Amino acid sequence: MKLTTTRDGRSYLVPFLLVTSLFFMWGFAHAILEVLNPHLKNLLGLNHTNAAWVQVATYAAYFLMAIPAGKIIQRWGYRGGVLTGLVLYGVGALLFLPICVLGAKADNPALLYPAFIALLFIIGCGLTCLETSANPYVTVLGPKASAEQRINLAQSLNGLGWICGPLVGGLFFFGDEAEGQVPSIASVATPYVIVGVFVLLAALGFRFSRLPEPRDPSNSPSEADNREKRKEKARTPSIEGRVGEGFLFRSRIFVLGVIALFLYVAAQTGVNSNFVAYMGENVAMSRAEASLWLSFGGMGLFFIGRLVGSWLMGYVRADRLLLLYAVGATVGSLVIVCLGGRMSIGAFFLVYLCESIMFPTIFSLALRGAEGNTKQASSYLIMTIVGGAVAPPLMGCIADASSIGLAFVVPMICYIFIGIYAHAARLKD
Repeated sequence: MKLTTTRDGRSYLVPFLLVTSLFFMWGFAHAILEVLNPHLKNLLGLNHTNAAWVQVATYAAYFLMAIPAGKIIQRWGYRGGVLTGLVLYGVGALLFLPICVLGAKADNPALLYPAFIALLFIIGCGLTCLETSANPYVTVLGPKASAEQRINLAQSLNGLGWICGPLVGGLFFFGDEAEGQVPSIASVATPYVIVGVFVLLAALGFRFSRLPEPRDPSNSPSEADNREKRKEKARTPSIEGRVGEGFLFRSRIFVLGVIALFLYVAAQTGVNSNFVAYMGENVAMSRAEASLWLSFGGMGLFFIGRLVGSWLMGYVRADRLLLLYAVGATVGSLVIVCLGGRMSIGAFFLVYLCESIMFPTIFSLALRGAEGNTKQASSYLIMTIVGGAVAPPLMGCIADASSIGLAFVVPMICYIFIGIYAHAARLKD
């Protein structure tokens, strides 16, 4: 497989496939939040703003844990980061069981809402370690020229997790409601316990597997590459002064990439967390039905978009494709803001299709400016996932004060900036 074979003939196919399985795990963890949010909102009597803490807790962990995760990877390698992430993820998920048992016995289950938020924060810390390890890892498991294509292919499995999350969560969370029964807080525990067991078993598998640490940022540089590096060193009196954090933040494409990635995660999380509520208020759709539309419609197109996007990058430059997708997402958001009814469903589908390649493509384009600081740069890029803690409460405030449709102006602004970033990346080359 050319995508995972370096110029010296070394193949990284097996570690690529092994690490790619992690993308499904955190895709599922994020996607199930989009149905957990409305479920807890209904179960505990929360408003839009308070329910947004489900996303805030998970995504805030990325900001606080990203730098420690980077230190773990620098000290123990990518494998150490993966193991740390899996253990935190699995333990946090299993702890849902005792909390739900206590909630079922409590007179006022809403008092345990902070405990749910704390567990989601622990899971978020685990996801931070996984993403800080896996995202940059797949970019170096093969030729540098195909990094964007490789990470988009790996992120396709992440898209499959986004399909399964709302589907599984909807079946457990809204199953009683669909049958006319009163939903129980015990329904929250079941999917998390299943996932927790699966994740800890995966941790055992990684514990006894061998993951190579390839050259960073490229593999087996040619003599031409070495000559170019020597010329660059001769032109720069103090190369040490450029290495590390100072150099990273003098790279325009990296800095703009950090901002674009922050805004993308904000947009994606804002759209996902308000999809079910929007369908209930503007399309008169039940939560169970909306979760199915989210799973098979929105996330299905998200998954397909990543597969197609990965294929298209074999023929179209990544920055050009990103610009096209950003324009499509902006148009879809504008329709959601201005129109309601069944037409808005098609607009949501357009947004999900166009979101598909954004995260891995922005991530990989930004890493192009890291110049040998991939692990450190990855920590800063993963920190931007805190954007997911910003958009849901902001959109919740707009929805409580005005309408949920107007709240979608927030992701629309984010997509506009992503288009600007894609154009800037084109100009760089």
